[in-house]
Amino acid sequence: MKIAVCAPARSIRPESAARAQAFAALQFPQVDLHFDPQCFTVEGHFAGPDRLRAETFLRYANDPAYDAIWFARGGYGSNRILAEVMPRLGAAARTKSYCGFSDMGFLLGALYARGIGRPVHGSMPTEVNDRNLGAASWRSLAWLATQDRRALEPTLDGRPAAAFNLAILTAMLGTPWVPDLTDHVLMIEEVSEHYYRIDRMLFQLANATQLRGLAGVRLGSVTDVPADGGAAGFGETLDAMMERWCRDMGVPYLGRARIGHDADNCVVPFGVI
Repeated sequence: MKIAVCAPARSIRPESAARAQAFAALQFPQVDLHFDPQCFTVEGHFAGPDRLRAETFLRYANDPAYDAIWFARGGYGSNRILAEVMPRLGAAARTKSYCGFSDMGFLLGALYARGIGRPVHGSMPTEVNDRNLGAASWRSLAWLATQDRRALEPTLDGRPAAAFNLAILTAMLGTPWVPDLTDHVLMIEEVSEHYYRIDRMLFQLANATQLRGLAGVRLGSVTDVPADGGAAGFGETLDAMMERWCRDMGVPYLGRARIGHDADNCVVPFGVI
């Protein structure tokens, strides 16, 4: 199986790629994991200019020799290439899986909205590190290589599902890139945000006309909250916040999910598995 790695947002270091390749070789010897040199390009915040990031993604998406694209990392920037890449995806792009999360939600959502390929919310190669011993990245590779169900988020119950970083999903609202999530269980997670900002994004989510008809909402991990930005200062817990906005939205709050910017990040394929 051939998996291409490209970076539609920020770059990674060569040593991160080497660590991920060694990990993949040990755990999944049937996988040929190829990192494009574009992953290491740095231009300001981005892994190269918009055109380079777009052309690199398109080259692998449209190449039938590759079975999947595993996005290198998040950050910011994949939204800037959507208008360029989406109209140019061909037949080969419709047969492969695309795996990532965080900023990659822009691409995953746009792909799912157009019925292109098999978008998967899952950890990325940079998450093979000493802190988590590659546990989260193992799940992504296990799903891409063998569809090992041990990699899946455990609350998936046969209903269609989708998972997003909350800031990314709210940034997509009002644009043509949001998929129809009617009857889906929506899972959201967040990182490095004050509770008041999370509450503000949930207001937008609850009032978005594009998200009518959800089957329910789950909350993943909320990590790296600024020291002065948590429940003590805000006066409300995350679960209370979720209950209140889901009530306004008219959908059930289904509890917590194992997704997010941590080692417990599990795989959520978009749609029905």
